[in-house]
Amino acid sequence: MRTLAPLLGAILLAACGAPPTPPPTPPPAATVATATTATTEALPMSKPEPKVEDPYLWLEEVLGDKPLSWVAERNATSKAELEAAPGFGALRDRLRRIYDSKEKIPTPQVRGKYVYNFWRDDTNPRGLYRRATLAEYKKPAPKWELVLDLDALAKAEKENWVWHGADCLYPKYERCLLHLSRGGADASVLREFDTVKKQMVEGGFTLPEAKSSVHWKDIDTVYVGTDFGPGSLTDSGYPRIVKEWKRGTKLEAAKTLFEGQKTDMVVSGERQFDHGKEIDWISRSPSFFTEELHVRNGDKYEKIDKPEDAEASVWDGQLLLRLRSAWTIAGKTWPAGALLSTPLADYRAGKREMIMLFEPKPNTSLESYMGLKTAFMTVELEDVKSSVFVHTRTKNGFVRTKVDTSPMSSVWAWAYDEHTSDDYWLMESNFTAPETLALGSATKKTRAEVVKKNPAFFEAAGLEVVQRFATSKDGTKVPYFQIAKKNLPLDGSAPTLLEGYGGFEASMTPSYHAATGAGWLERGGVYVVANIRGGGEYGPAWHQAALKENRQRAYDDFIAIAEDLVARKVTTTAKLGIMGGSNGGLLMGVMMTQRPDLFGAIVCRVPLLDMMRYHKLLAGASWMEEYGDPDKPEERAALAKFSPYQNLKSGTRYPRTLFTTSTRDDRVHPGHARKMVARLLELGQDLLYYENTEGGHGGAANNEQRAYMDALAFTFLGKQLGLPAK
Repeated sequence: MRTLAPLLGAILLAACGAPPTPPPTPPPAATVATATTATTEALPMSKPEPKVEDPYLWLEEVLGDKPLSWVAERNATSKAELEAAPGFGALRDRLRRIYDSKEKIPTPQVRGKYVYNFWRDDTNPRGLYRRATLAEYKKPAPKWELVLDLDALAKAEKENWVWHGADCLYPKYERCLLHLSRGGADASVLREFDTVKKQMVEGGFTLPEAKSSVHWKDIDTVYVGTDFGPGSLTDSGYPRIVKEWKRGTKLEAAKTLFEGQKTDMVVSGERQFDHGKEIDWISRSPSFFTEELHVRNGDKYEKIDKPEDAEASVWDGQLLLRLRSAWTIAGKTWPAGALLSTPLADYRAGKREMIMLFEPKPNTSLESYMGLKTAFMTVELEDVKSSVFVHTRTKNGFVRTKVDTSPMSSVWAWAYDEHTSDDYWLMESNFTAPETLALGSATKKTRAEVVKKNPAFFEAAGLEVVQRFATSKDGTKVPYFQIAKKNLPLDGSAPTLLEGYGGFEASMTPSYHAATGAGWLERGGVYVVANIRGGGEYGPAWHQAALKENRQRAYDDFIAIAEDLVARKVTTTAKLGIMGGSNGGLLMGVMMTQRPDLFGAIVCRVPLLDMMRYHKLLAGASWMEEYGDPDKPEERAALAKFSPYQNLKSGTRYPRTLFTTSTRDDRVHPGHARKMVARLLELGQDLLYYENTEGGHGGAANNEQRAYMDALAFTFLGKQLGLPAK
């Protein structure tokens, strides 16, 4: 099954109307705003300065000598303080052992007769691409066949390669298009690789570093969108043009098939192999949540008549439409959030008879879906907890059967091999139980067979997970998960870490967080996950309620949860810390500027912070459907109300904050964090800043860097909130 969402993994940071119907909840506790003198103490007013639109624009020069010197100075200060803190070294080393553990589950990807896996550990920091038969994979200690040693390649080529995946040609999977990033940036280099000879293909398809979209058509042809030169990219920095490139010819000679608009987000082309049939697609995304889909037949293109904001995919001749908005067609209205199915051939012929594979309810949403050989699967959320269903096709439609999974869990499901099998993989975990990998079958009634288990990376005995609901400013009930020791004293004494995201339809589900367990929960801290609007926890309406001019609703939700924790005496403002990255980093910046009295410490990672210029920086233009367009006066006015960089004020004491970012982040510009820190330092604030020179938007290029960055965060939070080191 092909999901028509090109480059989404690279584009995603991690749709406006009335708030959705709230889920059924117990009566909410009263919310109380509490202030402490420590967080509201006023600073001396700074002297008036000449009005300059942005005196720190020079920090947007990513690799300039002056900005990098500034970064080095800030890094040295942060390293000196946090590396010297009690427990830092031990935590860093422990997290490194967790990330490098040879006992962790090797995530499987089946291609033909092999199970492939990409693996990193202490002896292979960049990673190994390897394979085994299924029988071998199931063994406790499989004997892997090495396909590519990325560390050896990096050493030979003197490049810090970071693996960005392999697109291998069906059905033999003997040729792959490798995507290799320098230092973890989204932009990658393309190389053609032979999995039989286990070497790069001499004279094969190659592309220089770019945010390319490349897919196989056949062994001698690819669909390619890349940086062809001036005018070939969208304002978001992604391909605007799709070409057909033949083996042995120069890229300049590739045939242009389709051109999008400069204001589009991305355009891509792809051949889908669907149960023995080949379908060629051209996809044009005018914005982050909209897409035009065209079937290619030679030089002719047939546009699929569908709602522009509906997500489309095709499986076994069925067109699947996941609706973001209610859709009235053929006299029937289908609800937003529904998943519809209809024969593609009938649909192209003008018929509009559909069945609903997923029917949303006020407290449910569709998390993911995937096709098998003859059956179909959905992963659904009910009050943010996962359930899995198999949909078996019969003469009378699909029969829906629930798969046996654990309550209060998060489940990731994917096809074993949709071309040949009705088997599927299930990866299941929750806040206190590590991941379990099982292999199930849609045609058998037996429970899925457990194949692998992750070890427990922290001590979870005595921990209790509860779900609660806070009441937001507009009366909406907002869920959150609290993980803490059983019988937690409600006396305000517990250092508490609250995390959130609230954007781009992304849901924060009850998953196992080894670093948080080792770095926070084991030390006696309380961990809280906020399911605020802007995410996908309750479907499209939950997301759409916090778009553009309604963005404040997401921030009100987060504030309501924080106030609820204080009102319930789980913690106090002085002991309440918050952490978020990317869009969650923007959330942190808003919390700092709107409610500096409510938090004792903040960790702000790879953030957006200058919402007046974000659309001019790297991939920022692709997110205007989420946040708004600063060049439109009415949308600029809404952005100005919460843009953290512009809302910093002299005379306010802000919570002490650790800002982290990456020089190699080519998605969210490091200038956001740099400029925010420079302005805060100008205002006399006490803070820390650390910029990793590698790592891309993930902040770290390998397990060593990841462990270091996480140790910085948890050490900082423990120090500020009074949580002793172990």
